[in-house]
Amino acid sequence: MHRYTPRMFDIPPGPTALELGPLVIGWYGLGYAVGLAVAYLVLVRLARIAGEDPEVVGNGIIIVSIAALIGGRAYHVIDQWALYANDPLKIILPPYSGLGVYGGIATGVLAAWWYARRRGVPFARWADIVAPSLFVMQAIGRWGNYFNQELYGPPTSLPWGIPIDCAHRIEAYACAAFPEATRFHPLFLYESLSGVLGAVFLIVLGFKLRARLRPGDLLLIFFIWYGVTRFMLEFLRAGNWTFFGVATAQIVSIGFIAVGLIGLLVRHRRAHTSDAPPSNPQLATWGATGAAWMTRPIDEPWAHAGDLSGGSIADRSPADLGIGPAVDDAATAVDEAATIDPPDDAPDDATSPEDRPTA
Repeated sequence: MHRYTPRMFDIPPGPTALELGPLVIGWYGLGYAVGLAVAYLVLVRLARIAGEDPEVVGNGIIIVSIAALIGGRAYHVIDQWALYANDPLKIILPPYSGLGVYGGIATGVLAAWWYARRRGVPFARWADIVAPSLFVMQAIGRWGNYFNQELYGPPTSLPWGIPIDCAHRIEAYACAAFPEATRFHPLFLYESLSGVLGAVFLIVLGFKLRARLRPGDLLLIFFIWYGVTRFMLEFLRAGNWTFFGVATAQIVSIGFIAVGLIGLLVRHRRAHTSDAPPSNPQLATWGATGAAWMTRPIDEPWAHAGDLSGGSIADRSPADLGIGPAVDDAATAVDEAATIDPPDDAPDDATSPEDRPTA
């Protein structure tokens, strides 16, 4: 007797979430709108605990989102040009389904850099704040691909396989070769789960390794994490944009991974310049403290805000942090004593013998 295996997804979904007269709201757009809203909340929260001004987020998220939307749409159109070659107006007319993550990241980062310079805020520190939010938005927004019946892989018998109706299948998986009951790998789900794990990882890292991080490290780690994830998933995708037989997304992934790794190596050299503190260091409890805190004492009140171990990072020597030679306390004490100014009533060796008082 055949035993039925329960599945997570049994019915192909529809792309429409809500219809209000002529206005049609799709799940894809709704998913990214919700993702953007949650990302905004994460940005504001992380900005506060990172010692930065959360008011910067308000206008910044609009500018960066528009730039990311343009870049993401452009990447998608190039990637899936066959869908638009016969009707280019579909590129700009609704429904606006289809965004390329790498295009969105590239233009979004450029827009964020420009906005940070315009506002006079530290780009690297804000990049760390933005990185977990990118994962959050990715984790939520990718579910729009499920409702559009896109971003799926080869056939599978796994319980979480998704159904794809004949109208939404690519040529490689046409219903003539694969029955309508065939289930496929939900690549959108894999990216979504990777986004959840990535966001948690970066946030925890920002708390646990503050003294080891440099500003900008979390964004570089995001590049590596997402690059590896996307590179692996591309092996399961078919019909995508290729360059000499290699998936273009894999080539771009290698570039992102290389930028992340090289950036981390270069920025963690001992000779690298020191980092400025957060805008409000006395409020910072998350994110990189910066090399200036790690390598030398700082005679400022904000430098004594303390670290996770309860002590002050500014008062700790390089040896305490494992980044420099041990300090000889005895030698240091002798050097300090030698520099103490003599008391006012001490004789001045520069005076002539005639001017000195006699006994």
